[in-house]
Amino acid sequence: MTVQAGNSGSPLAPEWLAVPADLNALHEPMWAGSVQRNDGGELAVGGIPVSDLKAKFGTPLFVMDEADFRARARAFKDSFDAAFQDICGGVDVYYAGKSFLCTAVVKWVEEEGLRLDTASGGELAVAARAGIEGARVALHGNNKSDAEINRALDMGLGRIVVDSLDELERVAKIAASRGELAKVMLRLTPGVHAHTHEFIATAHEDQKFGLSMAEDTTEQAGLSAAEEAVAAATGHASIDLLGLHCHIGSQIFEPDGFALAAEKLLRFLAAMQEKYSIVMTELDLGGGYGIAYTSVDTPRPAAEIAQAMAAVVRSTCADLGIKSPRISIEPGRAIVGSTTFTLYEVGTLKTVRVDAPSAGAAGTGETSENADENVTHPRRYVSVDGGMSDNARPVLYDADYSAILASRASNAAPRLSRVVGKHCESGDIVVRDVYLPEDVAAGDLLAVPGTGAYCWALSSNYNYLARPGVVAVRDGSARLIVRGETEEDLLNRDMGV
Repeated sequence: MTVQAGNSGSPLAPEWLAVPADLNALHEPMWAGSVQRNDGGELAVGGIPVSDLKAKFGTPLFVMDEADFRARARAFKDSFDAAFQDICGGVDVYYAGKSFLCTAVVKWVEEEGLRLDTASGGELAVAARAGIEGARVALHGNNKSDAEINRALDMGLGRIVVDSLDELERVAKIAASRGELAKVMLRLTPGVHAHTHEFIATAHEDQKFGLSMAEDTTEQAGLSAAEEAVAAATGHASIDLLGLHCHIGSQIFEPDGFALAAEKLLRFLAAMQEKYSIVMTELDLGGGYGIAYTSVDTPRPAAEIAQAMAAVVRSTCADLGIKSPRISIEPGRAIVGSTTFTLYEVGTLKTVRVDAPSAGAAGTGETSENADENVTHPRRYVSVDGGMSDNARPVLYDADYSAILASRASNAAPRLSRVVGKHCESGDIVVRDVYLPEDVAAGDLLAVPGTGAYCWALSSNYNYLARPGVVAVRDGSARLIVRGETEEDLLNRDMGV
């Protein structure tokens, strides 16, 4: 067998992955503002070295830059208010709590002038514990329970986003039984294709969310489910129909989908107002703005997103001759995602020999039928003390991440590596492809950026691993905002003994 030498530019690497010029450098869009290497070459956040965080809180550990979170939240609020000031007097920014939620985050959200979007009774419980005013909270969900609807009414929520005709009837019935008025928005599916993973694209017809805007001749003659819902809502004395909502997906970089969705909903809103002699005062255009997980991701600044969306709303309303409704948006990932990195400790390492894929199959794991079977290339597996229990996104969505040696700087040559977890699953991959220094060894610390959104929120106890804690760093101090679990926590619910 012939073994090819060389640790850089591996044929096993995907085409998008370049060998970094400097393995110690940080690609700025992926990291929070205060993350940098200190004079000793160690990664630090808010001036605190990662070794200190490891010593105090252990690993795995989610490390969040509080000041960066607040800055990103303010950037969305300020940018959208400025862009829409002449259209509707500003924008209501709802932080999407499903991305990451705890009481500390709810307080930051409120203090920075944002509102809160929730998607379950549990998230409402966090909001209530944090003390945010109910009028600043929204409730989503495609299958809300009666208890969740009642809790929303108990808290005086500013909006319940209704997802189906059945749910509209249930909300109306519950509100009527209480002698109350439920503030409702209708979630529509505008049929817009979002350039993202199939599982996080949410505005096409064949999925569980929302009321279709496509005509359905099997129901009322020629009416879409969306129009049926408008007609039904206007007939309920217990429903205050505020307006319409849509969400086309997540981790989206291209602006076309947002613009098309905004135009379609405004035209539908205008038609419904005229046909049913009503006024809908609000329009929620959702979120889903992408962040940088790798060096090739190109997130758009909040101001650029705001200006592009404002231009569409302004021109469409002028064309329709209508007053713009109050606009709201729901950034979650785009606020919290890059504020946080996950800190891991390296354990075992091994290198395997892999046949080189063909040019067309590079990065897919597929082997070319014409590959030279006598030539193999090294892929190093770097195991860490977490994995799919603290970041399920790679196995769920084939999500790509990056990693960097955090506990020290290194001048060693780059080696194509695959960062994997400790779970009993071959798919337990944290970072599929990354160049790390050749001298990475057991006991080193690795940092994986961009883990603020949908990592802790999707975490599990698979293999009975305790979920990590979340540390917020600000002004040179670190505090737990979510305590990591212990084995005692895991055993407390086991009723067998």
